[in-house]
Amino acid sequence: MTTKVKTTITEAEWEVMRVAWTAETVTSKEIVAVLKDKMNWKPATIKTLIGRLVEKGLLATEPVGNKFIYTPTVSEEDSVKNVTLDVFSQMCNKKVGTTLANLLAEATLSHEDVRLLEEVLAQKKKEAVDEVACNCAPGQCNC
Repeated sequence: MTTKVKTTITEAEWEVMRVAWTAETVTSKEIVAVLKDKMNWKPATIKTLIGRLVEKGLLATEPVGNKFIYTPTVSEEDSVKNVTLDVFSQMCNKKVGTTLANLLAEATLSHEDVRLLEEVLAQKKKEAVDEVACNCAPGQCNC
């Protein structure tokens, strides 16, 4: 599951992928069982979303008897990382630190999460620069 996400996953498709990532291999019936009540979707809607994810190459499908088994072709970690990097690529480099601080302030974290962040920050502190360079074209930011 090291394939990079090369396509956008819609909010609805994220819901399906979260079920697939959790189960690792899953049938459409199992996906429907998880999502029909949570999302108030009809089974046909969920199956349409599964079909789109197969078309996008994000779910592999294997026929087994009279059903299909779906397996993610991308990891959840890589998918989240790519979405995050896409967001950061659309903002001024100088705003990334503040954005990360805002995200951390809002997040519920475990002690282990905090320990991991402290390790990453300690390493980043060694590599830190005095000022982050702006990556915007003139007229895109006020820095």
